[in-house]
Amino acid sequence: MLCLVSMVGASFVQTSGGDVEVKELQWETPSGHLLSALLFVPDGVSDENQAPGIVTSHGWYNNKEMQDLNFVELSRRGYVVMSIDMYGHGDSEAVKPSEWDDRGTGMYDAVELMARLPYVDKSRIGVTGHSNGARAANWSIMVDNKKDNPLISSVLLVGNDAIYKNPKTKEYFNLYGARDVGIVAAKYDEFFFRSQKPDGTVTPPREFIHTEAAQSFLRFGKSPENFNSERSSYEMYKKEINGKTTTRVIYNPTQTHPWNHFSAHVAKVTVNFFDETLGAPEPIPATNQTWQYKEFFNFLGLIGFGVFIVSLTKLLLFTQPFSDLRASQKPAPTVMRTRREKGWFWGGLVVSAIFSGVSYLALYNWSVTVRPDFFPQPYTFYVGIWAAVNGVFAILLMVLARKFTPNEQKASLKELGVSIRPKLLGKTVLLAVCVSAASFGLVFVSDYFFNTDFRIWFIAVRTFTPDKIIIALKYLPFFLIFFVANSVVVNSFNYYRNSKKEWVNTALLALFNTIGVAIVFAIQYITFFVTGHVFFENVSAIVGIWLISFLVILPVAAIISRKIFRVSMNPYLGGIIYAIIVTLISVSNTLTIS
Repeated sequence: MLCLVSMVGASFVQTSGGDVEVKELQWETPSGHLLSALLFVPDGVSDENQAPGIVTSHGWYNNKEMQDLNFVELSRRGYVVMSIDMYGHGDSEAVKPSEWDDRGTGMYDAVELMARLPYVDKSRIGVTGHSNGARAANWSIMVDNKKDNPLISSVLLVGNDAIYKNPKTKEYFNLYGARDVGIVAAKYDEFFFRSQKPDGTVTPPREFIHTEAAQSFLRFGKSPENFNSERSSYEMYKKEINGKTTTRVIYNPTQTHPWNHFSAHVAKVTVNFFDETLGAPEPIPATNQTWQYKEFFNFLGLIGFGVFIVSLTKLLLFTQPFSDLRASQKPAPTVMRTRREKGWFWGGLVVSAIFSGVSYLALYNWSVTVRPDFFPQPYTFYVGIWAAVNGVFAILLMVLARKFTPNEQKASLKELGVSIRPKLLGKTVLLAVCVSAASFGLVFVSDYFFNTDFRIWFIAVRTFTPDKIIIALKYLPFFLIFFVANSVVVNSFNYYRNSKKEWVNTALLALFNTIGVAIVFAIQYITFFVTGHVFFENVSAIVGIWLISFLVILPVAAIISRKIFRVSMNPYLGGIIYAIIVTLISVSNTLTIS
């Protein structure tokens, strides 16, 4: 029921109650690759009543659905909006890194298609993108500058720098010509809006508006020696260029980089910028926003997706094919009686948490340098290696705990549910595959009938193209090692009575599943907000951003595996199901390299 409410509700919001038609596009572009996009066409537009068009793009490691803030708010104001999957993302074709800058990683291919639509006013086409989507916009401008009749008239760069200097002369210049250009420069952006001072120190992004680059941009490319005053953020500066009144503006919200595409403030300035530069066919105050309701319904679907996994597993355990996987009696938590048991329990949790956080940071640079071409997704390779290493560490701790526990004090592996016959293991795998397939079947139904999926901010359960199944099979062993080992730890070795309430043990294990990376996250961002610079500067700042999804994925792993274990007394079942689900989520929501 939650999933159905999610589908209907999210669809209602993104179509503005049926006033906007949503089309899913896939086409072979002049770049020679398949590009995927969502097209939002408001009611009433036609070749006699043309509307301005806006092409929008996600950032690296994301997909077109993550731009819902933009496509919901802009389409309900009468703009024709095209939200693309950049090449190598979502449902678009993967390309080689050497092709990323060709035609804006697909953005300029989308601009050309937008210009051919009969109901789009080709004199009013804008582009916007977040992070590397903004980089795609910059690259698209370079292509557009070579045309006799440029197509792009307005550009909003969110979470990435403009191109301030001529790459050849290293002098400040105006790449954008007579186009209207804006920048959303978060004060706590993890990647951009930094300048090197003469003494070699780097300015934090919260000081960006005071830098030469920002001031030159607001003066349409003038050199710093021509400045006689400082220009401000949030003010639209005008200048006549080639007979056109042209705009420059910088917005600098107190946000982080990923916060940009989940922000009512950024939605407001985006609407204001395009209303000013393109003209909204149906002006609505920028503070009147509905995209948050879509996020709410998408989140309901995400919750429903998790509930469905557990409920379907329990249901199938009561069917004839899988009934012998069901526990003959409900497992009960063990009481810790000795100091040795308490030592292994608490010591194991603390050591595992420390190892989780330390290994997360230690493995990133190594994974970047050793990744073979066989594994085409850098993110999934890194996370998979980290997961597998922590899975092996968990297995090692369990072996040591068994070895140093006296025989008279330890239960048999059969009593713990760890020992399993080959036939039952085969049925366990089959049931896990059935549950995973049925669960993703819900997502495909949502996409086919409603053009929606289940997500909240970073965490997205979406459909995928057939090639992602092959890719998932490459990474699945890494995730199996961790999630199966984690399920065994949670349910067979650490299922203790820590309180009169049984849920306290589950909550405690969910917490310790997460606390290692949570501490890393806290150190990174507390330092960032206090000093203006991230703490862990020896690795890419992307690792801090990726942690956000694990703050949800890891505790939920303990909860779902425990709920399934209580019915099956089989620690492998929940672990395998969760490994399959997380692998498919990972490979369908990141960058793939050809």
